[in-house]
Amino acid sequence: MWQAISHQLSNVLNNPFKIIEKDVLEGGDVNECYCISDGNTRFFIKLNDREQLTVFETEAESLRILNETDCIQVPQHIHVGTSKDKAFLVLNYLPTKVLNDDAAYQLGAQLAHLHAWGEQAEYGFDFDNYIGLTPQPNRWRRRWCRFFAEQRIAWQLQLCQEKGMVFGNIDEITSNVIQLLMNHQPKPSLLHGDLWHGNTAMTVTGPIIFDPASYWGDRECDMALTELFGGFPPSFYEGYHSVWPLDEGYEERKDLYNLYHVLNHCNLFGGSYIAQAEQIIEKLQLNSPQS
Repeated sequence: MWQAISHQLSNVLNNPFKIIEKDVLEGGDVNECYCISDGNTRFFIKLNDREQLTVFETEAESLRILNETDCIQVPQHIHVGTSKDKAFLVLNYLPTKVLNDDAAYQLGAQLAHLHAWGEQAEYGFDFDNYIGLTPQPNRWRRRWCRFFAEQRIAWQLQLCQEKGMVFGNIDEITSNVIQLLMNHQPKPSLLHGDLWHGNTAMTVTGPIIFDPASYWGDRECDMALTELFGGFPPSFYEGYHSVWPLDEGYEERKDLYNLYHVLNHCNLFGGSYIAQAEQIIEKLQLNSPQS
């Protein structure tokens, strides 16, 4: 495997690249992660089974699109490839550490600029991608309420049901989500899509975000997720609001948007996330007729 990676990188770089150092890095629950080096240049590499190639391909494309906005720093995609039994994604390597207050403020302001960037009439993306290892559909829709209800909540509920986790009648819950968002038609924003604190860091060149699950949607989806697992200091929100304050009603929509991620965690990990999803569904009365 490492020989195949060296060979492919040599071709991409138009320069011989022989791996003489490789260090295991913490990479979350999904991929194996390494820092590799030829003694001069270091790269960050993510590994998974070969059948996960499309996960890396869509991540690389999301990183390319985010980089083109020139609003916020993301890793530079170097190469996506396969060996006999592995798929891998190679990115530039940047030493990182946890955000301090100043970097968090800067990241918040940059995220607001990203959300304001570009003009898009619909919600979705040019391709489907993944949230973790879960497929994420992104078919274009004109109405936000229908996009989120059908391609986020209903989709996850169906995946849960296939695994024996039933949270209620999917059609009824979907209809109720549509009703809750019926009068909310926000500007489509280019989202990171999986913005928890573990996907952010500070580098010598400023804050950075990584592991995106991008699409065009309501910017509040990114902001809601920053609150779901905690980890963002107050300065992050101060930075965001200094550029583009959140809309009225965000506090009421926050739990609904985070339900998507809680359901995804049900699909990926099960356990306590099942009870958490049930609590949100009950709180929002998604199993009851909406008034």
